Amino acid sequence: MHVPDGFIDAPTSAVTAVVAAGAVAVSLRGARRELDERTAPLAGLVAAFIFAVQMLNFPVAAGTSGHLLGGALAAILVGPYTGVLCVSVVLLMQGVLFADGGLSALGVNILDMAVVTTVTGYAVFRGLVLLLPRGRRSVTAASFVAALVSVPAAAVAFTLLYWIGGTTDIAIGRVATAMVGVHVLIGLGEAVITALTVAAVIAVRPDLVHGARGLRRPLRLRVGGEPVDAPEPEPAAPAARSHRAVWITGLVTSLVLAGFVSFYASAHPDGLEKIASDEGIDEKAREHAASDSPLADYGVKDVTDARVSGGLAGVIGVGATVVAGSTVFWVLHRRRRGGTSPADTTAPDA
Repeated sequence: MHVPDGFIDAPTSAVTAVVAAGAVAVSLRGARRELDERTAPLAGLVAAFIFAVQMLNFPVAAGTSGHLLGGALAAILVGPYTGVLCVSVVLLMQGVLFADGGLSALGVNILDMAVVTTVTGYAVFRGLVLLLPRGRRSVTAASFVAALVSVPAAAVAFTLLYWIGGTTDIAIGRVATAMVGVHVLIGLGEAVITALTVAAVIAVRPDLVHGARGLRRPLRLRVGGEPVDAPEPEPAAPAARSHRAVWITGLVTSLVLAGFVSFYASAHPDGLEKIASDEGIDEKAREHAASDSPLADYGVKDVTDARVSGGLAGVIGVGATVVAGSTVFWVLHRRRRGGTSPADTTAPDA
């Protein structure tokens, strides 16, 4: 659903960029409260994994494909504020390095694909977790529904932006019907990927899943005939609970997906591209400013073998995203630690 340059007019794109920048600023502040020794190293990996899986377009209808947006997945794994930043890093890498998503439309894409999907997905997820029985299966089920809802929510958001500042004169009802219809199907694929990923991480390290924290019921003891909660056990030391194996496994998985599996992804246009072509939304689309980039269109310039070119581009993208994301989240985590005095190390970060 990467919006290219020219779909949305300049004034609307400018206002949207300001709103998106504000959302990122709020997320930078909120992420400092979410990031700790467990999630800080994982956040950069989540961004790289989303980048890799977004290369795997899957067919959803005749001549149409879809791909992961990742907002709900990121929010559930590392928290909503950090999730917005994860997807924003991915969109920035895609726009600058791979000419995917217009640079003038970067604010539109961040608002639509990072903010809307993350906020909507996490709100649905938290609501379902409160209603469902406590347990890992409930987290997985809630992840499925949250991801499913987040994709058509992003389609509705794009439709509203197009209604406000679309560059072609098309009945908004046609755009809304087409966008929501196909993105409900894409949402099913998103839901499957999100639920499987969350379930896989919970199976090996439930403590690393932000959305699964606090699900264990406290042990009840009887003292003097009255039931009381047993004290929580002390958390394991970081050295004994190393996340290195999870991080390496996730990175290798991302590299394999982007460097090898992506070659077998659907070549059909994604939902927005297909609708834009069918309905005439792309009549005033402009060429990407980075169209001559050595990595444009997810291929390495001057490498003639399509499999090698795409694989190298995917590996470079995963590497660039994990480095950029890890740097951002490491700095945020260090600022949180540096801003906490010894006297209030146990107090919540204000």
